[in-house]
Amino acid sequence: MKALAERSRVNHFYDVLSVPRRLNMPPELFKTCYAERNPSTLYMKGVQFFFTFNLQEEGLAFMKLAADEGYERAVYTYAITSKIFWGDEEYFARFTRESIVRIEKLVRSLKWAWGLSHSDEFLAKRDEFISTIVPSFYSCQCVPVMERDWALWYIENSKGDKMCNRCFRIKELGLFFREFEPMSVIMDTREW
Repeated sequence: MKALAERSRVNHFYDVLSVPRRLNMPPELFKTCYAERNPSTLYMKGVQFFFTFNLQEEGLAFMKLAADEGYERAVYTYAITSKIFWGDEEYFARFTRESIVRIEKLVRSLKWAWGLSHSDEFLAKRDEFISTIVPSFYSCQCVPVMERDWALWYIENSKGDKMCNRCFRIKELGLFFREFEPMSVIMDTREW
């Protein structure tokens, strides 16, 4: 098995985020995977650079590299981040509802940050979203509102599945603001 792992380019295809955190992967494996342009490590570096170190240009570039490799978590995070920070919907528009629901569960299930807070800019974008966009979600008449939630706690339960595309995207952005955690404490990816 070790001989197989030492073969060139094998680590390019390994999803390091599929390994439970408690298994404590050796830092050398992350570095080796990154050296082979492994999409999951490019994604990790991009998220950490963008959301933790506030190196937005570099972070977004790493996320885009991973997204262009087809790494689903990266495609989703890149699409949502581009929409939130710059209003760019190019990647976001590529998703079907079904694929968004599936991928966002993957992204939201990744809890490696242990409650660290987001950057001030992210929190400001979230507050702006809640005060300016969320009201349009509730005022849209596409389907009846079952429950109002101004703080994003239950936004996914506020309307049924038959909501319009605009409301669906607002809901997805709300879920991202509520659930996304930057991978801050796994390790410092600047050392790769």
